[in-house]
Amino acid sequence: MRELPTCDDPNLIVGADHFSDAGVYRLREDLWIVQSLDFFPPLVNNPFVFGQIAAANSLSDLYAMGAQPTTALNIVGFPDDQLDLDILAEIMRGGADRVGLAGAVLAGGHTVRDTEIKYGLSVTGVVRPEDLRTNASAQPGDRLVLTKPLGTGFITTAFKRGHCPNEVLEAACASMTQLNAVGNEAAVGASAHASTDITGFGLAGHAGEMAQASGVTIALDLPSLPLLPGAIELARRGYQTRASHSNRNYAQSGLRIEGRSDPVLEEFAFDAQTSGGLLIAVAADQAEKLIDHARAAGAPATCQVGEVLAQEEASLILRA
Repeated sequence: MRELPTCDDPNLIVGADHFSDAGVYRLREDLWIVQSLDFFPPLVNNPFVFGQIAAANSLSDLYAMGAQPTTALNIVGFPDDQLDLDILAEIMRGGADRVGLAGAVLAGGHTVRDTEIKYGLSVTGVVRPEDLRTNASAQPGDRLVLTKPLGTGFITTAFKRGHCPNEVLEAACASMTQLNAVGNEAAVGASAHASTDITGFGLAGHAGEMAQASGVTIALDLPSLPLLPGAIELARRGYQTRASHSNRNYAQSGLRIEGRSDPVLEEFAFDAQTSGGLLIAVAADQAEKLIDHARAAGAPATCQVGEVLAQEEASLILRA
């Protein structure tokens, strides 16, 4: 994107030059649209569940910005010369299930022949200007709340190698298919200052982006991180994604580690997530309200994982 001409349209509120999760464009003074897209190869064998995961992941960017999804378009790569189209129908049925649950409309899409399956959505939502949340408004003194447990990278990697217990994979799928509408509603109810969704860059990567965008330092408490059942055992057995190393390198320049941490627990900060939760910065006196709201609405792993500090030399601190 650095090589493209700079956009000077005054109605582009949030563009590609930000760390934000989605683009924002002003249609009217009182109505802005929020847009994002995402797609990837299957993580699980069940095509319907894969479709649910991919759609929930795509919709997550809108929820991170405080938007309500309105429309979605399928993005498909599929080897129709090698696989039965019934598989694709199940994938798209799973996606449509999550789009419908979000209260949005599936308006079509585009399909190309590919050597491997890829699926996701281009999503559009609406937000009132006063309800927009980005990752650039975290304030010193805020508490950080995470709405889903970590560990999907370790679990899906172990699954691909045939070494993941069924119940562990099922718990991960239940988390990945859950819409982040729950976290968004809780954030709205607590007048949260900022949020971002935790996906491919891992918790450390996305928290570091929030810190840089907001001009603050973020401190994460490793012992407080919520973990998916069975994920710690798989992490200890070394089922890291290829992204774990690159995520650590990405965060390294602004990272400080305090105390003597469990090296395996530390890896959860860098584990690439698929359809992870929202990381929300909220005033200290509203944190418990947000947590209670999210748990009651069906996100039981929601908990406080750190705090926002005045800007220091390090943008991100991991505390043992």
